[in-house]
Amino acid sequence: MGNLVGSWRFKEPSTVEECDSTWGSDSESDEAGLEDDSGISDSVSPADSEWAAGHTGDTSPQLTDSPESAPKMKRSFYAARDLYKYRHSYPNYRRSRQSNEYRNLRFYMNKIPLVPDGIYIEEILSKWRGDYDKLEHNHTYIQWLFPLREQGLNFYAHELTQDEIKEFQTTREAKRRFLAAYSMMLDFYGIKLLDKSGNVARASNWKERFQHLNESYHNYLRITRILKSLGELGYEAFKAPLVRLFLEESLCNGTLPNMQHSILEYYVYTIRLPATRRRLLRYARQHYRPAHAFLWGPPSKRRAGDTMGAGSSGIRAPAPTPEQQRRGEESVTSSSSRIIVSSHDAIMCQDLAGGGIKVCPELGSNLTGLQGALMTVGGRGERNEYNETLPL
Repeated sequence: MGNLVGSWRFKEPSTVEECDSTWGSDSESDEAGLEDDSGISDSVSPADSEWAAGHTGDTSPQLTDSPESAPKMKRSFYAARDLYKYRHSYPNYRRSRQSNEYRNLRFYMNKIPLVPDGIYIEEILSKWRGDYDKLEHNHTYIQWLFPLREQGLNFYAHELTQDEIKEFQTTREAKRRFLAAYSMMLDFYGIKLLDKSGNVARASNWKERFQHLNESYHNYLRITRILKSLGELGYEAFKAPLVRLFLEESLCNGTLPNMQHSILEYYVYTIRLPATRRRLLRYARQHYRPAHAFLWGPPSKRRAGDTMGAGSSGIRAPAPTPEQQRRGEESVTSSSSRIIVSSHDAIMCQDLAGGGIKVCPELGSNLTGLQGALMTVGGRGERNEYNETLPL
């Protein structure tokens, strides 16, 4: 029986609607909540009075107000599937064959340095805060500061395990440093952590940092990792205030217009509670322009005979080609010889391939191939929709 259970694999969703349960448990009508949606929940207040009064101007210049002239937009199945797996604790996760060394916890206990840089967490927290050039251009620390149960592009960093997560959440010293690391990264983005509930607001340097963040797309991938790591290590409640701030700055204040896609495709869907996602998406729908192009709201009322389930967007993933299907089967049967690179870290390969950072020697020339594959995806910030499989 043990072998049967161990070999069972969860059937992964194949459509966007199967990945998105946001509206599946919604008992309210499509219009409910639009009149009063000023907060995230009853227990989370708006972050700070610093937030400027919202402007409802169009912050999506690539679209027009005419439905006929607007380009056809669709949600990314790859993003929806990636976040589905995260929210459901990686249903097809395979326990690592390596012994559990609790390397992430030991790093946060200041017992081992991050690799390959050889720097301890206390040095990072005491010397790197405010060093924005270092935080921007070093690409090896983020996987250590915000570990996940999936492989990043720093192959020296170790994936979290369930046992390590439990131990981390009961270790006060590790949790203190983790929050200090979170606060350091928020400062890098022009945001300050207000309290132990996770409320956030603009920092004093927000104008300069927001201007940088609006053009620094690889930081959008880092933020996805940070949000995921918050949830893994016991700080799920910290996500909504940060996502809400990004929504307000992007959609209302126009300070982060380039971040819109990442917020709505990724950040909102790192949140595990559907009711919280609904509140955020209703707020976004109020301010999104052009309104007809908003893709993340409740599904339109189904016609008779429509078989799409609750939460359907009507978008199916493209049927895999025979070559894609073959590669997918190989990734299951030969997982020991491949590394699945998480979507939010794939873009880092360009920086790694460009030199200046020593990576795992076994990766070899595969970086060049992946860099070329990434370049073909095109579009600013859109390259993070794909999970790349690197044969080793």
